[in-house]
Amino acid sequence: MCIRKLTASEIECRVSQSRKYDKRAQVTLLLYKDARVDQRILDELYGPMNWQRKHELIGDRLYCTISVWDAEKGIWVSKQDVGTESNAEPEKGQASDSFKRAAFNWGIGRELYTAPRITFYVENDQLNDKGQPKCSFDVAHIDYKGDSISELVIIDSYYNVVFDMSGYMRGKSVMHPKHEKWDGMIDAIAGGKCTIEDCKRRYLLTERVEDMVKDILIKKAQ
Repeated sequence: MCIRKLTASEIECRVSQSRKYDKRAQVTLLLYKDARVDQRILDELYGPMNWQRKHELIGDRLYCTISVWDAEKGIWVSKQDVGTESNAEPEKGQASDSFKRAAFNWGIGRELYTAPRITFYVENDQLNDKGQPKCSFDVAHIDYKGDSISELVIIDSYYNVVFDMSGYMRGKSVMHPKHEKWDGMIDAIAGGKCTIEDCKRRYLLTERVEDMVKDILIKKAQ
């Protein structure tokens, strides 16, 4: 079976480095998935009853084995990897990390390894006392060519584009409820002047905002 690629809403961003200069900081992000995404995709692809996980200590390292039932061969097919401890909860972090790494071996989220270097600048007034950004970051849009990421847009919690592989959207603001064109867009869709798909291309709607638009349109139609 073919493992599907991760959607934008299934990918999270973590600040890996924030290097402060005189008036701003250079921030570098890493993309990652959490264990719940792996569980959901395994359930979706193989069925909840057709895969299993097992953890075991080998030496002082915790390993995870993910096994999938191959009905054609009548056997369990297994792939294993080792985890690393987290700073907050070492044992729990090691168990989660080993599971996520084993899922990478099955191909879940492997495309994240093709991500470009994600770096941008944040002004000093947007940094906390430790020199870290006050806001969070999300993947607004992602697309793939073959097994590699071909399009990637990252936004901050204010819907400002901080990184865009193409450079087209960088420095702009994607559509959100407080955007000056929000009401006009909703009215245009409700009036049949354009479709949600049209607006996705024009305004780069995130998956979360797209769901909000659909809910508003349903309420308007009632």
